[in-house]
Amino acid sequence: MAALIAKGDALTALGDVRSASTFYNSALRLAGQAQQQGRPLAPALVGELRRAQATVQAQALAFQNHIDEGVRAAGFDHATSSDRFGLSLDLMAGKKRLYFQEPRFYLFPGLPQVQFQPRDSLPWLKDIEAAAGDIRAELDGLLAQPGLFQPYIQPRKDRPNSDQAGMMANPEWSALFLWKDGEEQPDVARRCPRTMEVLSALPLCRVPGRTPSILFSRLTPGARIPPHHGLINTRLICHLPVITPPGCVFRVGNEVREWRDGQAWAFDDTIEHEAANNSDRDRVVLIFDVWKPELTEEERALVSALFQTIDGYGAKGAAWGV
Repeated sequence: MAALIAKGDALTALGDVRSASTFYNSALRLAGQAQQQGRPLAPALVGELRRAQATVQAQALAFQNHIDEGVRAAGFDHATSSDRFGLSLDLMAGKKRLYFQEPRFYLFPGLPQVQFQPRDSLPWLKDIEAAAGDIRAELDGLLAQPGLFQPYIQPRKDRPNSDQAGMMANPEWSALFLWKDGEEQPDVARRCPRTMEVLSALPLCRVPGRTPSILFSRLTPGARIPPHHGLINTRLICHLPVITPPGCVFRVGNEVREWRDGQAWAFDDTIEHEAANNSDRDRVVLIFDVWKPELTEEERALVSALFQTIDGYGAKGAAWGV
């Protein structure tokens, strides 16, 4: 370790800081291995390792500043330029980690690894946003009967039930379904004619007995939905914020957004995601699922047929939900 640090010092003196950092990092890795094995380090070496660590951090910052200056000179702007290129810079700098689709049940290969779906690929988002006022009015009528909302995660008699990170039968996260597991809930749907009219024109993910799911999702003040993954990667989950006080946030992968009334988005729920209501009022979002636009009509039909076949073998599996 001392020799590696000395080599790094020599290269730093010669102005080759990139090569120097590889020697400092090698020394730091060896020190970490020694600590894991319970081997003590000499006090003098500990001081040298701390100096090497500080040097590496300073060199990394200088290198990052150099990169930032170079891409700015080439016209890159974090606010207006390519989001994908911006993410590549953050990944290279270690500012963000790379998240992948991790469906709990079914993976359709070759689909883009995208956290939030680009708006330009979903031209119908503007239509659901335009109806946000009407949808809010219909929701207000339902909220007059708060008992209509039930905990989102319900226990099942035909499956083992786990605690679900404290969310099982927890009223802090509740839902009111207009469609559930691919079936309309007529008593609620008939009270939301405008909501159903707008959604009927969208490419809803249709798998009989499974999807679509359409619901108002309520999160109480201070409640959190822990990080989790969805079951299949062939659909997008869409949110239309209807009642969203400041401080209600949603994370997909390494991107965090704040819900704002009437501003819709769609995301891949097989990428790790979580939610929090950091306000003092309820948060309510309209949620529904659509096919991913990258799937052809043939592929959508085949995926639907696959799950109908699976469900025809014995009792149907656990609900997908959204």
